[in-house]
Amino acid sequence: MSNKKSCVSLAVLFPWLILLSSCKTSFASNPETVALLKWKASLENQSIILQSWVSSSATANSTTATHCKWHGIACDDAGSVTEINLAYQGIRGNLDKLDFSSFPNLLRLDLKVNQLTGTIPIDIGILSKLQFLDLSTNNFFGTLPLSLANLTQVYELDISRNNITGVLDSSLFPDKTGRTGLISVRKFLLQTTGLGGRIPDEIGNMKNLSLLALDENQFHGCIPVSIGNLSELVILRLSSNRLSGNIPPCIGNMRKLTDLRLFTNQLSGLVPSELGNLSSLTVLHLSENNFSGYLPQQVCRGGKLVNFTAAFNNFSGPIPVTLKNCHSLYRVRLEHNQLTGVLDQDFGVYPSLTYIDLSFNKLSGQLSSKWGECRNLTLLRIAGNNLVGEIPAEISQLKKLAVLDLSSNRISGEIPTELGKLSKLLSLSLKRNRISGQVPGEIGELSDLESLDLSQNMLSGPIPYQIGDCSRLQVLSLAKNNLNGTIPYQIGNLVALQGLLDLSYNFQTGEIPFQLGKLTSLEQLNLSNNNLSGTIPASFSNMLSLIAINLSDNDFEGPIPDSNIFRTTPPSSYSNNKDFCSNFLPYLRTCTKNVRSQENNKVRVIIAPIAGGLILSLAIIGLLALFRERSSRITSQNEEDSSGVCYFNGRISYGDIIEATRNFNESYCIGEGGTGKVYKVELSDSQVLAVKKLKYKSRDEESDRIKSFSSEVAALAELRHRNIVKLHGFCSRGSHAFLVYEYIRRGSLGKMLSSENGCEELDWEKRVRIIEGVAQALSYMHHDCVPPIVHRDISSHNVLLNSELEARVSDFGTAKFLKPDSSNRTAIAGTFGYVAPEMAYTAVVTEKCDVYSYGVLTLEVLMGKHPGEFISYLHSSTTNRCIDLEDVLDSRLPPPADQQLTDKLCCMLGISLSCIRINPHSRPTMRDVARGLQMEARSL
Repeated sequence: MSNKKSCVSLAVLFPWLILLSSCKTSFASNPETVALLKWKASLENQSIILQSWVSSSATANSTTATHCKWHGIACDDAGSVTEINLAYQGIRGNLDKLDFSSFPNLLRLDLKVNQLTGTIPIDIGILSKLQFLDLSTNNFFGTLPLSLANLTQVYELDISRNNITGVLDSSLFPDKTGRTGLISVRKFLLQTTGLGGRIPDEIGNMKNLSLLALDENQFHGCIPVSIGNLSELVILRLSSNRLSGNIPPCIGNMRKLTDLRLFTNQLSGLVPSELGNLSSLTVLHLSENNFSGYLPQQVCRGGKLVNFTAAFNNFSGPIPVTLKNCHSLYRVRLEHNQLTGVLDQDFGVYPSLTYIDLSFNKLSGQLSSKWGECRNLTLLRIAGNNLVGEIPAEISQLKKLAVLDLSSNRISGEIPTELGKLSKLLSLSLKRNRISGQVPGEIGELSDLESLDLSQNMLSGPIPYQIGDCSRLQVLSLAKNNLNGTIPYQIGNLVALQGLLDLSYNFQTGEIPFQLGKLTSLEQLNLSNNNLSGTIPASFSNMLSLIAINLSDNDFEGPIPDSNIFRTTPPSSYSNNKDFCSNFLPYLRTCTKNVRSQENNKVRVIIAPIAGGLILSLAIIGLLALFRERSSRITSQNEEDSSGVCYFNGRISYGDIIEATRNFNESYCIGEGGTGKVYKVELSDSQVLAVKKLKYKSRDEESDRIKSFSSEVAALAELRHRNIVKLHGFCSRGSHAFLVYEYIRRGSLGKMLSSENGCEELDWEKRVRIIEGVAQALSYMHHDCVPPIVHRDISSHNVLLNSELEARVSDFGTAKFLKPDSSNRTAIAGTFGYVAPEMAYTAVVTEKCDVYSYGVLTLEVLMGKHPGEFISYLHSSTTNRCIDLEDVLDSRLPPPADQQLTDKLCCMLGISLSCIRINPHSRPTMRDVARGLQMEARSL
């Protein structure tokens, strides 16, 4: 009985046990669930999204769909997984344990932006229904599995930003029948991998392709012509590869193309005009290739272009006409080409433009005021062209402007004060122009400014103290101008200065403000070639970031601070100063009391820089009085007098010069002019000078020597211009009278022109700069000095060339101040062949004498030799004659490389001919000449 009950009880329970057992077996054996849990267990980290991936007991109605409730998993009505989306989850691991065969209905696999590694499994090709595959931005390596060709229903495939190597196998793409391979793909992205080899021709069989992105890889060879078959293509990105050859013209067949990026390759040749057929283009990137010829002239034919770059190529010719009215533009980069055109005519108004760089081309014209209407501009860079005219005040309307770079042009006029309204400006560069006037104090209103470069202009006046309000400034360069006055102590407030503070090659006076020692982050400081005096502030010892400092060519004296930068700075950075001393630098005297010996026959009388016309006049009068007094005492030509007068702007002594030249031994002579010989002097501190020793034949000519001597001193003490040689000092003692100049290493222009090697080095562009430089110097002397100064001896031997072959006008022994209340009569002076013809019958000196000499000099530079016979031919002709440029130019040089340079030379020829007219009243002024050379040649 009891056994029967037991059997009945078991019989009653047994069906439920069977059902429960069946339920658990069904849950545990679901292949998709098992596959997902197994893969989860293999991962190195458990992302938050994976915490929902756990097994649980389930009711009969939900046993087959448990995984469908997990995060990142989607299923169809039957509970089969159709989507795995784990993008942006930071998952670490690989795909080795993910059994793709368990997901026969998977449509979407999205694993982008994780930390997955390993290879892409070969069995991924099992997912025959897959439509979307994104494995981008992971760490997968190895090659692309060829089984991807089985994914015939995939419409988007993205494996970008992985470490995939190998080649793009042609078997992945459809064959001509269009039945195999990736036949359905519309978006194919393989950006930033290690793939290389050639792009297979079969890629042209992907008829449905709308986006092809193969950029930032190692593909080489030509762009396949078959790519023109992709008529549905909207975006084509092949940039940053090693592709070569031409752009196939068939790209013009892709009428739906809106985005074409080919930058940073090795493509060459002409850009096919067929690109003009792409009327839907919004983005065209051609930069950093080897393209030549014209830019595509119909580039904005459809009026939709927003982003156009063609920088760093060899494009030439005009700016595309369609760009002028392409109002849709917001970004343009055409820098570093050889494009021509007129800036104010070839560009229009672009209300959406945010960025434009036209630097280092051959554009001419002026800055149009219309640029002020491009109100969204954040960057305007037109450096390295041939722009003239002034900076329009309308630029101040660009309230969003962060970068303004107009450097290396021929812009003149003054800096508009309105630039102070550009409150968001971060960088302002106007260097290497012809800008004059003062630096406006309104620049101090640019509180966000980080870089200011106004170097190599013609700026004058003091540095505005308001510049100290630019508290974020990191780079400041005002070098190679005509700035004077003292250094504002407010510059010490620029504590953010890091890269550079450069005030060199100006006429700064006074002492260094001790506040500059607060610039503790500064790396480079250059105060050289000024008239600064006093000592180096002790606060400079706090400038621990300094890696370079240059204090040469000033009037500094006293001890060098004892810190690392001053210990490691080369001697040249201290050279040509008044009297530096140091207890740790062996090439400077020790900082002890300076006992002057009577036996060493040295006289060191130092005067401060002459400030203002009154002090200069008093100095000259005093000098002449001393000379007259000495002249009355001299009794013999050979008499040596221990007394004398020496004025030196630097650490130089009479004895040093006599010793260095062995009492002016002929072996040190490097040239001879009408008023004396020039000697090269190398002092013991490695300083190199040029010393001009005035000559006279007898005691009776002492007065003539004094006149010549004092004239040159007076002229050079007043002249302050980058194209005029710098005077360091002068001395008259005993039988010696000499002047001390900066040493110009390349010597005279005449010497260079007469040398075959020098001739080749003086190419046409360098000759153009020399002609312009001399004109600027003479214009300054005639029109900016009061009273005006006439040089009277302009010749190729009195124009020196520095290491950069820039012109420096020298030898002012015959210079004369023009007095408005005087007849200005004088004896004939100058070098034969350069003297104006009117000097033969009149003794009246005018600026037109220099103009004539300049005209002769210009012809000499163009012809490579003195134009004596040519001038005689012109003066003897009774009719106007047409002069061909090619008949005049120096035959030792190849013809000018481009038309623009030819136009410049033609302009200079025309100006030179007007300068050598017989009638002085018909010659232009030097100001007219200087301005004329700044104008575009075609305008002249």
